[in-house]
Amino acid sequence: MPRGDKSKYTDKQKRKAEHIDEGYEKRGLSEKEAERRAWATVNATDHGGKKEGGSGRGKKSNMAPSKKGGHKGGKASASRSFAQRSASAKKAAATRKRRAAAKSHS
Repeated sequence: MPRGDKSKYTDKQKRKAEHIDEGYEKRGLSEKEAERRAWATVNATDHGGKKEGGSGRGKKSNMAPSKKGGHKGGKASASRSFAQRSASAKKAAATRKRRAAAKSHS
């Protein structure tokens, strides 16, 4: 079987890879890199193709690679300056204080 052959993958695995691929492309990755990462994620999750003769057949899925995405966030706020983050925090604190006061008066 040549490298890159997807015949041992189920339709669900192919859909999963396509969905992951689209997410990466939306975030600005090249088509090729997005596809590479998508299939790497499917392989990490399912340990290969789930059809007969595929190395992932009969193995449980590991969902850790999918959950990892949520932990990699926060870059937007990290790239803001201290003054911007501080001003935003002060504004949020003031809003919470104002809403708490309004709630106690009603």
